[in-house]
Amino acid sequence: MTSAMDLHGAAHVARYLETDGADGHDWRRGTSVLLLTTTGRRTGTERASALIYREWGDAYLVVASNGGAAAPPAWFVNLTADPEVTVQVRADRFRARARVATAEEKPAMWAAMVEAWPDYDSYQARTDREIPVVVLERA
Repeated sequence: MTSAMDLHGAAHVARYLETDGADGHDWRRGTSVLLLTTTGRRTGTERASALIYREWGDAYLVVASNGGAAAPPAWFVNLTADPEVTVQVRADRFRARARVATAEEKPAMWAAMVEAWPDYDSYQARTDREIPVVVLERA
């Protein structure tokens, strides 16, 4: 069986769902992963993404980096069209509302996310797009 540390994309999501996050929540370099489910803006299909996160008070933070690509990840485009999402942290699955961190909030939130995954700084350096921090607040 493939280690959760080696999982990406759909395989990571499937393992996380099968095990309620027991296999897939703890990931590389001490990071933690949640599942974010958004609704496709064109298809209406729900899609889950495995994303590195940090707790922020009662909320959760994720970064729409797409590895520093010029275009944001599809999940981010979908949640800008419909901010009502589902989040799963280990076995805890709940409805949430997604929003982009404000200019005032972002520096501290970005620092917390870079602490979790230092590569975010290099992703930002690769693109002219300002990579957003997304705040997921329980509905």
